[in-house]
Amino acid sequence: MPAPKVTTAEFLDIVKVGLPQVADWDVEIESLEFGKGSVILPYQQKFLRPGGTISGPTMMALGDFALYMAVLSIVGPEPMAVTTSLNTNFLNFPTAGDIRAKVRVLKAGRRLVYGDVEIFALAGDPDLCVTHITGTYSVPAKTR
Repeated sequence: MPAPKVTTAEFLDIVKVGLPQVADWDVEIESLEFGKGSVILPYQQKFLRPGGTISGPTMMALGDFALYMAVLSIVGPEPMAVTTSLNTNFLNFPTAGDIRAKVRVLKAGRRLVYGDVEIFALAGDPDLCVTHITGTYSVPAKTR
C-alpha cells in the first residue's frame, strides 16, 4: 500500500486554516494511512443533546472530518477538496464520552472520492457502531 500523500501535521495545518470551526475540538488522529484512518473526538459537554447523548451534528462533523482526512491521504494536501454528499444513519444512542471514527475510502476516481465512516462511543460498548456515514468528495482537476 502506498504511503499517505499528506502527513498528520500537514492535515492538521489545513484544518487550522480551512476549518477553524473544528480546529479547537482537539481531535486526536490515531492513525493515518493511504485511504483510511482513525480519529478520536475527546468528550466536551457542548457535544451533548437533550437526553445526554452525543448530538447528531457532532457525529456528522466528525465523520466529515475523518473522510476529509482519508481523501487527502490519497490526493495530497488539497484544501479545495469538498464534500458533495454526506449520508448519515444513526444506529444506536452514543453514551456521553469520547467517540472514535474509523474511515476508509472505498473508491477513488479522477474527480470523485467515495468512502464510509463508522463511529463508536468509547464510554459504552466500544465495538458497537452508533453512526454509519457515507460520503463523496469532489477533487479539483489539477490534483488528480
